[in-house]
Amino acid sequence: MSLELSENPVLAGPERWKASAQPYYKAIPKDVTANLLFRKAIVDLGNSSAEHAESIRNMCAADPLFYINAFVWTYDPRRTPSKLPMVTYEYQDEGIMALLESIKVGQDALIEKSRDMGASWMILIAFEYLWHFWPDQSFLMVSRKESLVDEKGDPDSLFWKIDFIHNHLPTWLLPPTSRKLLSIVNDSNGSTIDGDSTTGDIARGGRRTAIGLDEFASVENGYEALAATGDATNCRLFNSTPKGMGNAFADLAHSKIKKLVFHWTLHPRKAEGKYLDDNGKWRSPWYDRECERRSHPMEIAQELDIDYLGSDYQFFDPIMVSEVQRLQMRHPMHRCEIRYDEETGDFRFFDEVTDGRFHLWVPLRDGQPVMIDDDFVIAGDIATGTGSSNSVLSIGRRTTGEKVGEFVCNNTRPEALAKIALALCKAFEKSSGRNPLLIWEANGPGRNFGDVILESGYRSIWWKQDEYRLKRSITDIPGFFSTKESKLSLLGDFRRAVKSGEIIIPSKGTYDEMRQYVFMKGDKVAHSRSSNKIDPSGADQNHGDRVIADALLWKGIGRRRVSSLGGAANSRREPDGSMAARMTMRRNRKRSAQRW
Repeated sequence: MSLELSENPVLAGPERWKASAQPYYKAIPKDVTANLLFRKAIVDLGNSSAEHAESIRNMCAADPLFYINAFVWTYDPRRTPSKLPMVTYEYQDEGIMALLESIKVGQDALIEKSRDMGASWMILIAFEYLWHFWPDQSFLMVSRKESLVDEKGDPDSLFWKIDFIHNHLPTWLLPPTSRKLLSIVNDSNGSTIDGDSTTGDIARGGRRTAIGLDEFASVENGYEALAATGDATNCRLFNSTPKGMGNAFADLAHSKIKKLVFHWTLHPRKAEGKYLDDNGKWRSPWYDRECERRSHPMEIAQELDIDYLGSDYQFFDPIMVSEVQRLQMRHPMHRCEIRYDEETGDFRFFDEVTDGRFHLWVPLRDGQPVMIDDDFVIAGDIATGTGSSNSVLSIGRRTTGEKVGEFVCNNTRPEALAKIALALCKAFEKSSGRNPLLIWEANGPGRNFGDVILESGYRSIWWKQDEYRLKRSITDIPGFFSTKESKLSLLGDFRRAVKSGEIIIPSKGTYDEMRQYVFMKGDKVAHSRSSNKIDPSGADQNHGDRVIADALLWKGIGRRRVSSLGGAANSRREPDGSMAARMTMRRNRKRSAQRW
């Protein structure tokens, strides 16, 4: 075997390296046996003279993939032998070069991957290559625990892998190195690789060429780590398999960050015999065996499928949600804003607006809801109006259980939202002749909302009742108060009603949010984003607000039905359009006019 050395070796340094250039890589065989013979030959050539060693070193500096495939070794204890030459696959070539390009230009990047795709090795190799051949570079490797960063004798620690690479380089290729806990210094060019665990103060006070954050979805204080590293470097490399939606990694993955996706189908060994199943999903004999080994669909979603939603323990059955959405979801008939007198609260009309905050699934005539002989319920999930999450008002019909409207906004204060709700009550009172029942979550900003409602004199509202006594006596406290137990009961009833079709939800936003409700620690159920201490998404990402409003809507419909029917003993209602129904409608109109 012969190797043609460059007559004019490329000098090391960032000014000479280009991500698209691999001038010597094509000379390296990919067959493992042939690759091992090539490695022996090139090491022997370097051993033969200082001039040859210098030429080979410059070739490595000029061509990252040549260096990796000719000199880098990896370790896998599941295989025999466990020490393996790094012979890169095509997706690894593209991934490593993309990482190097991000570091060169100073750009964040995210790797979302199936399990066991070698992504951690790829980041480490990119850092080691630049540490090796570029002067004055400063890198930081981070994981959730210090022992996962640097633990002597532990192959799972990141620095052990770098030591493994260095221990298998020929002496003439390894630069003089100073090694201590959580630090490797290239004494010949001043470049360093340091390590740390993910704390809120990570990287504060220092500046880095790049920071690698390993298995970032598992980091509990991910948002603090984002804030701390943002000013320390222009290039952060985030690497992880998904672990649900309620974490910083998931938010980053659904942002505009540069993203590298390493799905198992890119791995030649795992994708061998690849086929599409009846649902259009890629499978292979390897994938089928892995599914048999995994104990839960959540594990398959997390470790294999790069499925963020499936990697949470979802409260609403995703198959049920998809089926109900297919049957019930409809585009709104109107997008509009509500116009009303802010002093008197009198409703005027709905004004058609392209990006209106109101979505209505009922017809309008001259801006007025068309006459509907029914009872209405209006339910609210109240936010602070500061932009971090949405306030939602949902409108529904008692007799059909159908949601007919929703208002969604992230910057309406509770007091202003209360006035909108009152105007909405008047709009649907005009349509039906009955005062809608108004129910809202009274916790937190719901108290400010409730104060305005009470001051208005409107009394067709939800009054708190003792949910846990046989005699559920109604109190004089307005609004629904959410506790861990009452919220679980509320969402459980709503889930049952959605599944049975008792409540009809045409809103796409509700279905999207239902998919993100998960079981939390302590027998709690919450939207997966609700545990975020810092939310960089603002109102661009929902927080389950429609689901709460719609669940309250269903609760209000239940009480409205009992009230309208006169209790369980009276199970009949006048048929729509009958003389009795019209008389009742006229009586209700007269009564509601007196109330207002």
